Amino acid sequence: MSVTHKVRLNRLFNQGKCLDVAIDHGIANEPDFLIGLEDIETVMQNLIAAQPDAIQVNYGQADLLQCQPQPKPALVMRTDVGNAYNAARHREMWAVLHNPDAPILAALQMDAAAVVVNLYLIPDEPGIFRQCVENIGRLRHACDRYAMPLMIEPLVMAPAGQGAAYGSLGDVTKMVPLVRLARELGADIIKADPTENVEDFHRVVEAARCPTLVRGGGKGELSGVLTKSAALMAQGASGMVYGRNVYQHDNPSQVVNSLMAIIHHGASGEEALEIYHQA
Repeated sequence: MSVTHKVRLNRLFNQGKCLDVAIDHGIANEPDFLIGLEDIETVMQNLIAAQPDAIQVNYGQADLLQCQPQPKPALVMRTDVGNAYNAARHREMWAVLHNPDAPILAALQMDAAAVVVNLYLIPDEPGIFRQCVENIGRLRHACDRYAMPLMIEPLVMAPAGQGAAYGSLGDVTKMVPLVRLARELGADIIKADPTENVEDFHRVVEAARCPTLVRGGGKGELSGVLTKSAALMAQGASGMVYGRNVYQHDNPSQVVNSLMAIIHHGASGEEALEIYHQA
């Protein structure tokens, strides 16, 4: 690992832990994902003030973060776009890099701390799986060249359309092999769904053999989200990548404060909920 690579990881992880707030949902071309993100400039300003460890966006919105003065969260840049998040299954499923010829050029231009890419496993859709593997191969080569940490998002998808529930599954028997594959392909960071049984999540962490962040998915009831987040940290997670479970709640900044207490200070779900209500 080069010094530059370590520097970028240190910007992302504070003492090995990270809360990455994802607001890259505009790339999905799905209206439900944009609820709460209509005024993304204000959302970004409020998130920067709340000071999570990182904010995840696409190239076209990264200036809203990187044009702000320090201190500010690290930038995690999404590198791919696909049609797996739409409510209806498409005739052709695809996932492509924004810029296949120079896949991390935009991240370097915007001084990102890491890049993120999907690894979709969708029943009866081998084409999109192959595209994801090819995307990761291009990115891994470029990341090695420029010392950019690579976050891979392995997703075991449901057979039906994506829909409002995000369509991904927490089946640990399918997740573990896919997470292991992501690590074999060169993941520096894994972003994975929670397992259906929270107490199985340690198996995902063991398969990853690198920092493992929990993917949030669709908006849930806040008390349950915080309790589950604390339980996942106890299973060895290094933090969370939450989007709608932050920006679609009534007070996103206070959700950030609650999650940061869980991730960095070991707060329980109940203690984190008290922090939320102190606003």
